[in-house]
Amino acid sequence: MGKLLRSLFFSLSIVWIAFFAVCSAIKSPLKDGPAAAPMAARGPIDGNYTYVCDESRFAALGLDMKDFHYCDSSSPYEVRAKDLVDRMTLSEKVMQTGDQASGVERIGLPKYNWWSEALHGVSNFGRCVFFDEVVPGATSFPTVILSAASFNQSLWKTLGQAVSTEARAMYNSGNAGLTFWSPNINVVRDPRWGRILETPGEDPHLVGLYAVNYVRGLQDVVGAENTTDLNSRPLKVSSCCKHYAAYDLDNWKGADRVHFDARVSVQDMAETFVLPFEMCVKEGDVSSVMCSYNKINGIPSCADSRLLKQTIRGEWDLHGYIVSDCDSVEVMAVDQKWLDSSFSDSAAQALNAGMNLDCGTFNNRSLTEAVNQGKANQADLDHSLRYLYVLLMRVGFFDGIPAFASLGKDDICSAEHIELAREAARQGIVLLKNDNATLPLKSVKNIALVGPHANATDAMIGNYAGIPCYYVSPLDAFSSMGEVRYEKGCADVQCLNETYIFNAMEAAKRADATIIFAGTDLSIEAEALDRVDLLLPGYQTQLINQVADLSTGPVVLVIMSGGGVDISFARDNPKIAAILWAGYPGEQGGNAIADVILGKYNPGGRLPITWYEADYVDMLPMTSMALRPVDSLGYPGRTYKFFNGSTVYPFGYGMSYTNFSYSLSTSQRWTNINLRKLQRCRSMVYINDTFVPDCPAVLVDDLSCKESIEFEVAVKNVGRMDGSEVVVVYSSPPLGIAGTHIKKVVGFERVFVKVGGTEKVKFSMNVCKSLGIVDSTGYALLPSGSHTIKVGGDNTTSVAFPFHVNYVN
Repeated sequence: MGKLLRSLFFSLSIVWIAFFAVCSAIKSPLKDGPAAAPMAARGPIDGNYTYVCDESRFAALGLDMKDFHYCDSSSPYEVRAKDLVDRMTLSEKVMQTGDQASGVERIGLPKYNWWSEALHGVSNFGRCVFFDEVVPGATSFPTVILSAASFNQSLWKTLGQAVSTEARAMYNSGNAGLTFWSPNINVVRDPRWGRILETPGEDPHLVGLYAVNYVRGLQDVVGAENTTDLNSRPLKVSSCCKHYAAYDLDNWKGADRVHFDARVSVQDMAETFVLPFEMCVKEGDVSSVMCSYNKINGIPSCADSRLLKQTIRGEWDLHGYIVSDCDSVEVMAVDQKWLDSSFSDSAAQALNAGMNLDCGTFNNRSLTEAVNQGKANQADLDHSLRYLYVLLMRVGFFDGIPAFASLGKDDICSAEHIELAREAARQGIVLLKNDNATLPLKSVKNIALVGPHANATDAMIGNYAGIPCYYVSPLDAFSSMGEVRYEKGCADVQCLNETYIFNAMEAAKRADATIIFAGTDLSIEAEALDRVDLLLPGYQTQLINQVADLSTGPVVLVIMSGGGVDISFARDNPKIAAILWAGYPGEQGGNAIADVILGKYNPGGRLPITWYEADYVDMLPMTSMALRPVDSLGYPGRTYKFFNGSTVYPFGYGMSYTNFSYSLSTSQRWTNINLRKLQRCRSMVYINDTFVPDCPAVLVDDLSCKESIEFEVAVKNVGRMDGSEVVVVYSSPPLGIAGTHIKKVVGFERVFVKVGGTEKVKFSMNVCKSLGIVDSTGYALLPSGSHTIKVGGDNTTSVAFPFHVNYVN
C-alpha cells in the first residue's frame, strides 16, 4: 500500500484509481458495505447525520449518548478528547493515526477521512472530496501564483472565504470532509521547480502574508476570530500550511524529493524557508502543518523534533496537528533507509519528533509494535490523538456549527463566486509590454486567435483542481465579442512539429489584430516534473515569430505559465506590440483575459517571481540550496534578494494602461534605542573600508521591538484611465554589511485610483521585522546605521528615504 500511495503523487491515473476506491466508503462513513445511492438531501455521516453527537445516531447504534462524556458539549474540548481517547485500546488508537481513520463503532466514533484539498477551490485530488449529480462541480479560482500577483491581501482572504463556503456546503451534502491540506507556502527558490504554480512566489514575506490571509479566509468564523482560548476557537474548516520545510525540488535530473537531502544554512532556513510557516502559525493561526518528504541536513523533516516539537508546537504554539506528506514516514524506512531503521523504528521516530497524523497506512501497520517494544510512548500517542479530536470538535464534526448548517448546493458555483474567479484572474494578470499604447485594443472588427492556449480549458485550472462550474476559454470569450478566426498553431503545448503553423500565419494576415496564446501546462511543469530549461516548448517560439512577421495588425502575446519563461525574443521584437502573463487563470480565464485586452479592466498585477534569462539555469544546479551567491563555485544568487544579474523581467514588474506618481510624507526618519545594562552590542562582518559603528547591532531577542516606521504615500493617477496601483515597500540594510540581501519586501498595498484622483496609503511597519537581518550563524540582528526605505519598483515610479537606527548607551 505504501508503494501505491507514493506512486499516487507521480501518476494522475493512480490518483483516480485510489480516489474512487475509497470514496465509496466516504459516502457512508459509519457503515461498511456499499455506499448509499445519491440523494437530494443527505448528511456526511451515515448519509443522515451532519455531526457525531446526535442522540438519534447513537440510538441507531444501540448506544446511549449520555454514557459518553466526549459528547457533553458543556465540557472543554480537551476534557472531551481525553475521554474519547481513554476509551480506546492500543490497537484502536493506532487505527486512528492514518488519514483514513477507521473509527471505533463500539464507542460511537465514526470513520473520518482527513485528506481533502482546497488550493484554489475545492479539489477532488485526495481521498475525500468527490463530485456527482448532487454536486457536479465547484468554483475553480486562478492558481495561487496568479492570485499572488494581485498583491491584494483582502482578495486572498475573500478567496479563502469563498472556497470554505463551498467546502462546508459540500460537507453538508456528504461530498467533502472538514480538513483541507492547503495552502502550499514553499518559497520559490529555483525557476525550474515544477510546483511554482501552486505557490505565492519567491519572497518569504509575500508568501507569509498570502498564507495568513488565505488561511484566515478558510478558517475564521465571523465573530470568533479572537477567541481567548485559541485551542477552542471554532473553525469554518481546518487549513494546513505545507510542505515544512526547505522543499522545492521534485524530480530534476535524477534528484527527487523522496531521496533529496536539502543542505541548508541556518541563515537561509531562518530568513527564507521557515519564515512563511512561522507567519502562518503565529499570525494566521493555522490548525495544521504538513512536514515534507525531503531530509534537511541529513534528518527527514517528519522525524526532526527540533523542527516539529520544539519549533512548531513549542516556540510557535500551534493550535492543531502536524501531518506527514503522504507516505513520508514509510519513505524514511523504505526509500531513505534513514539510520537503517525498521518500520517500527520509523513510526516511533516520527511520533517522538511530534508528528501527529500519517497520511497513509504506515503508522496503522507499525505503531502498535513500536509501542509494545518500548520505542514509542503510548502517552505521546494519546497526546497526538487528542490534538486530532480537539481539532475535529472545533470544526463541528462532533457538535455541528449551526451557522453553516444551511449551506448547500446553491452556495456552490454561485454567481458571486464565479464573478470572484473572474475578478481574481483580472487582478493577477500582468502587463509585461505595451508599445505605443497598443492595448487596450480599439476599433478591431476581426481578431485572429492562434496558439496552443487559444482554446484552453483544463490547462487554465492547473493542478490540485476539481471539476469547475464551467469553462470560459479565450476562444469562447472573444467569440462572444466579435468576429474571430481560430488556429491552434500547434497540436498541443508540446508543439513538437510545424504542421499547424502555416494556418496560423494565414489567419494573422487577414486579421485586424492577432492574439497569440502560448506557454506551458502540466506536461511541462507540475508536481514530480521540474523543468530543465526556461524556454517555450517545442516550436512555440517559431510559431510566435512567424505569425508576428506576417501579421498586418498589432500582435499581442499572452503567456500562460506558472514559472517564468525566457521570452526576451518577444520582448525585443517590435512586431509584438504587447505581452501579458496570465498564469493559469482558472475557469473564468478567457473572460478575464478578454476584459484586459479589450479595455474593460486595467491590469495592475505584478510578477511574484523573477523571470530569469535562459542561461541562468546553466550557471548552477537545482540541488544547490544556497540563496546567496556561492563564489567558490561560480553560482549566482537566487531570487531578487540575492541576484543582481540581468533578467527577462524582474520580481515586482508590471505595467498599467495609465500612469501613477508618488509623493511621500514621513513624520520621523530615525529611531533611538536606549540600551540597558545587559543588552550587548554584537559585531558583524563588514566589507573592507566600511565605516563600522560603535554598536554595529543588537540581538532582536534582546530588544522590545516596539519601534515602528510610519509614513504615508500619496498615489496620484496622472494617466487617462482608472486603475489599480500596487505600492510595494522595500528595505535595504546599511551599506557595507557582508552577506546581506540587496533588498527585501517589507510591505505592500493595492489601491484603486480614478483618473486625476489621489489615494493616500499609510504604512506602519515594525522596525525589527522590516530592518532586521539574519547573520551567518543564525542570529537575528537589528543593525545600526542608515537603512534605505524604497517605495516602488525598478520599473515603476518610486521614492526612497533613509531611516536611521541609533543605539544609545
